Amino acid sequence: MRRVLTRIDRVVLAVPERQSVVAAWTELLGAEVASEDKVGGLGALRTRLRLGTGHVDVLEPEGVGDVQDAVDRRGGHLFAAGAATSDTRDVLLALQQRGVPHLALGTTMDGETWFDAGHGLRLVVDLDRSLPAVGRIDEFYEVTNLVNDAGAASLELADLMGLHPSAFEPIASTEYGYAGTLTLFDPDRLHRVEVIHPDSPTKTMGRYYGKHGESLYMCFAETGELGAITASFRERGVAHTAVGDHTTFIHPQALGGAMVGLSRRTYAWTWSGHPERVQPI
Repeated sequence: MRRVLTRIDRVVLAVPERQSVVAAWTELLGAEVASEDKVGGLGALRTRLRLGTGHVDVLEPEGVGDVQDAVDRRGGHLFAAGAATSDTRDVLLALQQRGVPHLALGTTMDGETWFDAGHGLRLVVDLDRSLPAVGRIDEFYEVTNLVNDAGAASLELADLMGLHPSAFEPIASTEYGYAGTLTLFDPDRLHRVEVIHPDSPTKTMGRYYGKHGESLYMCFAETGELGAITASFRERGVAHTAVGDHTTFIHPQALGGAMVGLSRRTYAWTWSGHPERVQPI
């Protein structure tokens, strides 16, 4: 059965109040408001932003529901990851066959499906569409899922979503204190879920894992404007950490609770199994 995910096309935040968060994404990264609606099954008001070739959804609680529960527990944070698929019917069938609870909105071919993929990974899947890039990033390509057993969790995700482990790449960092798997959707594209276990409880990631357990940690995007973006953050006093000329981490307080990594175009291949694909500046 073909259930292949094609790309990371959205990140979703749950926040106590969405207007200031929308303003931050707009001012710092050039996001544009696309629509306003409600996600009734989650008890949330939603502002949809266009950014890169995808979206940022900002959810604010509207009464009792999953979003209110999440905000009560964690404040503003990265609530879900969005992934595109070539055929939403395959995803729905996979969830139904495995008895995975899900929330399907809209029509089969023109809607979105929300579900818990396990190990703290909430996903929303929709049909892949070609969209022009908006704002200061090219595209989102990664979300980071902190788990107890990275090997087992990555294989479970592969089974549920029809991914091919032959395309996966191991990843580890002594600097940041983790090890695990990049579940590349396609061996020739960077899009993936980074499924990792923090192995150093004293480092930032390890402390986060100690507090929140299995959960979404951050997201990553590519940009052709990294130098200019980083300079503007420095001038404006935006909380960030720059690593050389290739990566900048935007601290969670700047964007409503979501940590966002920005990498120079193609540079992520350095740690994704194909350093020869990195293009010079």
